[in-house]
Amino acid sequence: MEETQIINPKSSRPGRFWYLILFVLIIAGLWWWLDGSSYTNSSSETYQAVFLDNNQVYFGKLANRNNEDYATLTDIFYLQVSQPLQPSQPSTTVNLVKLGVEMHGPADMMRINQEHILFIEDLKPDSQVIQAIAKYKEQQTAGN
Repeated sequence: MEETQIINPKSSRPGRFWYLILFVLIIAGLWWWLDGSSYTNSSSETYQAVFLDNNQVYFGKLANRNNEDYATLTDIFYLQVSQPLQPSQPSTTVNLVKLGVEMHGPADMMRINQEHILFIEDLKPDSQVIQAIAKYKEQQTAGN
């Protein structure tokens, strides 16, 4: 004769379900916190490339990335492309420019609307941009 087992729903420990839900929420919260805070926990020496939806790219140190409205970029540089005026001149050149030398004299801090950031990349220490920034800073130090 086959034995049938009857499970009493009250004895199946409904608390386990809530522990499982709580565990999943804690894991999801930790993942979100670690992923979102990775930009603010970067070394203060780490530079990021911030790509905007208007095709501009700024290089600098990013903070307040977890702010809902604005991220803050400091120690800012950008690329400036120079086209030759006449065909006999050398080809196109690309220069790294420090923010603040423009005619309107902006401060070296930018608040960027989060909605306009497409993506952010950490720059490696051996990148050409980091090397150009280091060269710029050496020239500034030598000039003072």
